[in-house]
Amino acid sequence: AWIQFEQIFKDMKVGTDLVDVNHESIPDDLSDYETVVVLLSDLSPLKENVLKISDWVKEGGSAMFALTLQKDTYVSLIEQKLGIVSSGYTEAMVNSIYFDSEFLVGGGKAYKVTDGYESAWAVELSQRARVYAWADDTSGVPLIWEADYGNGKFVVDNFGFYEKAFRGFFAASYSLLTDVGVYPVINGSVFYLDDFPSPVPSGDGTYVKRDYGTSIQEFYSNIWWPDMMSLAAEHGVRYTGVMIENYEDETDGKIKKQTDTQRFQYFGNMILHQGGELGYHGYNHQPLSLSNVDYGDVLPYKTWISMKAMQDALGELIRFGKEMFPGTELSVYVPPSNVLSEEGRKMLAEKFPEIRTIASNYFSGEYAYVQEFETADDGIVEQPRIISGAIIDDYMQMAALSELNMHFVNSHFMHPDDLLDKDRGAALGWEKLRARLDEYMTWMNESAPSLRNLTGSELAGAVQRYGALTVDKEITDQEIRIHLGNFYDEAYLMVRINDGTPGQVTGGELTNVTGNLYLLHAQESEVVIERN
Repeated sequence: AWIQFEQIFKDMKVGTDLVDVNHESIPDDLSDYETVVVLLSDLSPLKENVLKISDWVKEGGSAMFALTLQKDTYVSLIEQKLGIVSSGYTEAMVNSIYFDSEFLVGGGKAYKVTDGYESAWAVELSQRARVYAWADDTSGVPLIWEADYGNGKFVVDNFGFYEKAFRGFFAASYSLLTDVGVYPVINGSVFYLDDFPSPVPSGDGTYVKRDYGTSIQEFYSNIWWPDMMSLAAEHGVRYTGVMIENYEDETDGKIKKQTDTQRFQYFGNMILHQGGELGYHGYNHQPLSLSNVDYGDVLPYKTWISMKAMQDALGELIRFGKEMFPGTELSVYVPPSNVLSEEGRKMLAEKFPEIRTIASNYFSGEYAYVQEFETADDGIVEQPRIISGAIIDDYMQMAALSELNMHFVNSHFMHPDDLLDKDRGAALGWEKLRARLDEYMTWMNESAPSLRNLTGSELAGAVQRYGALTVDKEITDQEIRIHLGNFYDEAYLMVRINDGTPGQVTGGELTNVTGNLYLLHAQESEVVIERN
């Protein structure tokens, strides 16, 4: 859990002191702190400090128990203070989580949990507890709630999943703790088309033939692409296409220039005219790895015979991109299959200054280059993609929901040849896959109408602005004063006003997202929100 919370606090710009309660004692005076977050399920290492924390809350502090608690002597001492009226020693099954519509972006419905298990503590709550999430539906076991205690407040997370795909729910819970919760967000949505434009994809055209009686090439030109363009027009999406020059597997550094350029210019210019953007994927589809990387039986790729061969290949792709689209700036690089070696990553920064952002993977995978939303020390912006494909499964949907609430961001990619691969849903047919993509885009627009549709380089700029920002808040009875350090030209922040309602705003614009949650578009480094 700390692995996730360390990043959550970093991204929310929350300064923390970490205490390992097995080896250190908690500070004598908690009054120096605004919040306390307890990352323990078994409270016995805290011993009587459990009462010290609850006394501090009674005096006006705010504490969050982020892990599913285990009923024991120490939990029993405070469970009534947490708003619990009855509990046993049993755990409850969590197959799906229903979020209150006023709690977070995309709430008001249940989202299925992949590989759910008995991860929640079966409890009943008193009337003074305000519940924000339940197992399955609003009659289920409470999974997130708050309870006032004296002059302070407890927040309890009881869902029991501590993976990257659940960060946003912890962030939303944390924002309940104080009178006003403020944290910076990115505010951007991008849709990537990997391997596009490229030569006609090879693959099994069985399902294309079955459903349309046409060749792969004709299918892409006459059916798939018009459908993708109409989805973009309907949902306001601006695609970022990343090019593959050829599909030859040679990694010896001998360059074979692409001569069949009509397809590239046709599709590439349509993306540009649609308001989208083009970037780089690969000279071919071989990731930037040398012979010290062994893919074994996991990936069907070769490695490059030398650093020069690798560099020459990428240099050729950049030359080709400039020739195809003169006067167009290409600055985004997407690693083939999201694989990028340490040497390849270093080469991009040192040899190719035109590449200013890398879009790879948010989640770990076989040989995947895994990223956080940040600017690296060498200046390249890391902007991970969160979900992929046209079959948005339960895990991806949960991750997408979480990231709307963590970073207020969507990043999706798909390959044109998904339609040729049974493992990526080809047997379902394009009609069903397109309908699922349409459904996802609709959910995104309805859940987060304030989310900006951006291209890859625009999202990189948004990540830079977000990453550099520091946030200080001063709260009085009359106003919320937010000071933003390293402010460039604009910034976006989530503001949860738990006490009172907002009045006039100077230095920015406030948009209600849901309930007491607002999106602040800061246009100056000093923002003042009057309190009613």
